[in-house]
Amino acid sequence: MTVRESPPDSLPRIAPVRLDELIAEETGRIVGDRSVEISALAYDSRRAGPGTLFFCVPGARADGHDFAAQVVEAGAAALVVERELEPDVPQVVVADARAAMAPLAARFWGDPTAELRTVGVTGTNGKTTTAFLVREILEGAGISCGLLGTVKQVVGGAEEEVERTTPEAIELQATFRRMLDGRDRACAMEVSSHALSLHRADAIHFEVALFTNLTQDHLDFHADMEDYFAVKRKLFEAGPGTAIVNLDDPYGRRLAEQFQCLTFSAEGAEADFSAREVSFDSIGASFTVATPGGGEIAVRTGMPGHFNVANALGAFAAATAMGVDPQTAAAGLAGAARVPGRFEVIDEGQEFAVLVDYAHTPDSVENVLRAARRLTAGRLSVVVGAGGDRDRDKRPKMGRAGAELADLVIVTSDNPRSEDPEAIVAEVAAGAAGARELEVVVDRRAAIALALGRAAPGDTVVIAGKGHEQGQELEDGRKIPFDDRDVARQELRRLGSPA
Repeated sequence: MTVRESPPDSLPRIAPVRLDELIAEETGRIVGDRSVEISALAYDSRRAGPGTLFFCVPGARADGHDFAAQVVEAGAAALVVERELEPDVPQVVVADARAAMAPLAARFWGDPTAELRTVGVTGTNGKTTTAFLVREILEGAGISCGLLGTVKQVVGGAEEEVERTTPEAIELQATFRRMLDGRDRACAMEVSSHALSLHRADAIHFEVALFTNLTQDHLDFHADMEDYFAVKRKLFEAGPGTAIVNLDDPYGRRLAEQFQCLTFSAEGAEADFSAREVSFDSIGASFTVATPGGGEIAVRTGMPGHFNVANALGAFAAATAMGVDPQTAAAGLAGAARVPGRFEVIDEGQEFAVLVDYAHTPDSVENVLRAARRLTAGRLSVVVGAGGDRDRDKRPKMGRAGAELADLVIVTSDNPRSEDPEAIVAEVAAGAAGARELEVVVDRRAAIALALGRAAPGDTVVIAGKGHEQGQELEDGRKIPFDDRDVARQELRRLGSPA
């Protein structure tokens, strides 16, 4: 597979389109020359140039309306505004400039998801793994499939770095167009609650929408869990071709009651797809899938943990709903590579296990530790922290999950951002107060080194929170290189070196 370090600066080339051909009557009111030609879209003033239709989006820190004169001077051909402005260029007056982006971007790029078979995966945990597995199955079935998610995106077979789980609507629709131009015929994508709330995922024709679960996270953005659920529900309100939900999750059961859905269960519930005879070993899981037609398919996956059985089952349901033969879907799961930073094994020849995982919610920490315990003959240790400028209420709960399930809990810094790392660590440690053994080490490298240094043969060390991330986010937007996987390898080599 070709690896591209970052998305290309140039967007797909497309013929200019007249403003009045782009703007539907229900979109907004055009003031000025309706025949002006549009050759690009932008919401960032730094990307506006000749022929650009610029969206004046009000934001938390800045209002795009304040940059109107600047983008017109740079050559912008027209503006999308929520109130008429002074610059003498055509303006499209809309009720919500942000909400207008997705339908206009879709129309501008030729409505790519009308042709691209798109699977949207939403939920708190499991989005990344499920989307990866969907892609692996479709590729194995001969359907070239793009990927959009937290870890990376894949466009036309080329890997690209990402800045956020679900891009802004303009980039998102342009990426769908690049996928089609690159001969992708499907796309597996994560759909975040931020994307649903901020209209990034509007105007996508989802062939399949899949719900994994809903647990506490992002309550710095959502008012409460009901608000969080209401936003996730939008993906199903939009009317995907097929809705698939996890019946093992209470919010999934609510969706199943409210919408016509296919259902899956890894815990024995009566569902369209259910996992039976589940067993685990050090390198994965085996189970039988009971399918809607009454057949049973033996499945092997190289990812341990009950939560990964649920992820695999959801991916299996999605792929077969798209017409993939069940045996082909099972083969795709068996051959799937592990997802970076998700229960990732770090092996430098040591006599104990080291696992790096993105677990950054109370529920995901609990899931990872339960899975690790199944594989551990000796002691189980966890290195855990919490991010700054995010939901504070989950911090002690994450510490408590560690205390209840691990023998040694080492609380450390994660991505402190603008907050005091020691204050965050103290909140996590308060929840871990009942641990069998508790250490507080603010420096993350030192915390990882301590956990590895204390491990004995047969033990397992889980390093939770950052997973695939390659940097640590500090105050003033600073980001320093830091990859838990690389740090663990370095410290293991140091431990294995002669004194």
